[in-house]
Amino acid sequence: MTRTAKTMCLLLFFLLLPALAAAQGGVLLREEFNDLANWRPVTFPKIKEHTQYSIENQGRESVLRAESRASASAIVYRNPFNVFDYPRLHWKWKVENVYGKGNARTKEGDDYPLRIYVLFEYDPEKAGTYDRAKYGLAKALYGEYPPHSALNYIWTSREDESGIITNPYASNTKMIVLQKGKRNLGRWIVEERNILDDYRKAFGADPPAMATLGIMNDSDNTKEASVSYVGFIEVYR
Repeated sequence: MTRTAKTMCLLLFFLLLPALAAAQGGVLLREEFNDLANWRPVTFPKIKEHTQYSIENQGRESVLRAESRASASAIVYRNPFNVFDYPRLHWKWKVENVYGKGNARTKEGDDYPLRIYVLFEYDPEKAGTYDRAKYGLAKALYGEYPPHSALNYIWTSREDESGIITNPYASNTKMIVLQKGKRNLGRWIVEERNILDDYRKAFGADPPAMATLGIMNDSDNTKEASVSYVGFIEVYR
């Protein structure tokens, strides 16, 4: 093999190295938002105005655009996964503006220009009598079981919010502040989290095995408006 050929082989190897590392690391899913076929819309009772989710091209990238105007709704990934087999979450997000009235500790301010959910499935086989009755009633009303619990990675509007916060509407939802305020507005930020570590810190116990992902931009409480984006989202070992 000539020196030129060897050089080209080495160059090709280093170009392919990230893909090889990802394959060896066990990537379960990587959503790059060419469309929304893998996501289902989720709306909430009594909230008539819904957030608009669409695909937008930015340069060579296809990204998710979420626009909220005094509205709330979410999109949820259709295929659950086992968080013990695939505990790592990786994504890229961008927010154009935050909410002046946003406050993570009050119901009136419980709006975020962007949040990434990990929604853990309720398992009736492992539930006690009270939970079976409660979740059974919810399924009768809404057609499906609500989540057992949720982690909620949030971009908050206030600079003084940090750490892990219990959602003011739902004690079984723990919100983890990753970005806050105006410091990184308009910039793509890449995040990486270990779902198991975060759940254990937030709840003091192991999570249910099966979970799925959700994305939401909401402003139904503050009655404000914002636009935000997700560039990709990935689950791996």
